[in-house]
Amino acid sequence: MTRDYNQKIVDCTIRDGGLVNNWDFSVKMVQDMYAGLSEAGVEYMEIGYKNSAKLLKGADAGPWRFLNEDFLKEVFPTKTDTKLSALVDIGRVDENDILPREQSQLDLIRVATYIKDVDKALELVDKFHGYGYETSINIMALSHVMENELTEALEEIRKSPVDVVYVVDSYGSMDNKDIDYLVSKFQRLLPEKQLGMHMHNNMQLAFSNTLIGAGKGVQFLDASVYGMGRAAGNCPTELLVSQLKNPRYNLRPVLDLIERHLAPIREKVEWGYVIPYMIAGVLNEHPRSGMALRASAHKDKYVEFYDKLTSPEVMPTN
Repeated sequence: MTRDYNQKIVDCTIRDGGLVNNWDFSVKMVQDMYAGLSEAGVEYMEIGYKNSAKLLKGADAGPWRFLNEDFLKEVFPTKTDTKLSALVDIGRVDENDILPREQSQLDLIRVATYIKDVDKALELVDKFHGYGYETSINIMALSHVMENELTEALEEIRKSPVDVVYVVDSYGSMDNKDIDYLVSKFQRLLPEKQLGMHMHNNMQLAFSNTLIGAGKGVQFLDASVYGMGRAAGNCPTELLVSQLKNPRYNLRPVLDLIERHLAPIREKVEWGYVIPYMIAGVLNEHPRSGMALRASAHKDKYVEFYDKLTSPEVMPTN
């Protein structure tokens, strides 16, 4: 691994991991996470979504699903060098809920979008940038995006003030050749932007794919402690902290977080490399079908699941 001290880890345990347990994290755990990640030298901690409960009616979730600034000030009365991040989704955020950065505990706001809504994402980026935040745009489901669509989107993104543009493997279906190609394309079309990686672990490639990106100069590397994240989960923070040869990183605090918090949660809820998620990744499919199977009485019927996904009547027609 090259010694590139420009790389930054963005830990997404509370935000992406919340998709596993409906954001049922105690305040004490999140405070412990912040203290531990700070001690470990991790540069960013993503603590949830800044979406609006009004726009997601009926959503019953922990407070990290709809971050409130007064609540954040109670949780984090003082901050360390580790910056705080939140994610917003197109159509699910009320712009009036976003305070100017100097009134917020947040430092970075990331905008998640599908390719068809890149224009709307860029409008949000402009607004958040104007409020003083660091910003990123994360184009989801890149493995389903047509080449010409991506080229056009990146040309528009190039003109925006966004700080970081993410290569996102939503379905955990990409391998090292895909990552090499996409990072090169992003670097070619976005020469003045920083890049990020957000990988899922359906085929046990999240860590290696993240290292491929890092080796090509990608600066922002998403991860989560013990890999906690939706379905197959993410690149494990503890592996990145161990592998990146940056003297600021310290593994021991991350192991302490796993021992005290993540391992007990893992006994109650499931994430990580599980065969239905592997099958979804191999077939470049959204993991929701695998998640439904694992929540059913037939959770280990792998062959039946595979046959269902590969039978002609359910295969995509385009």
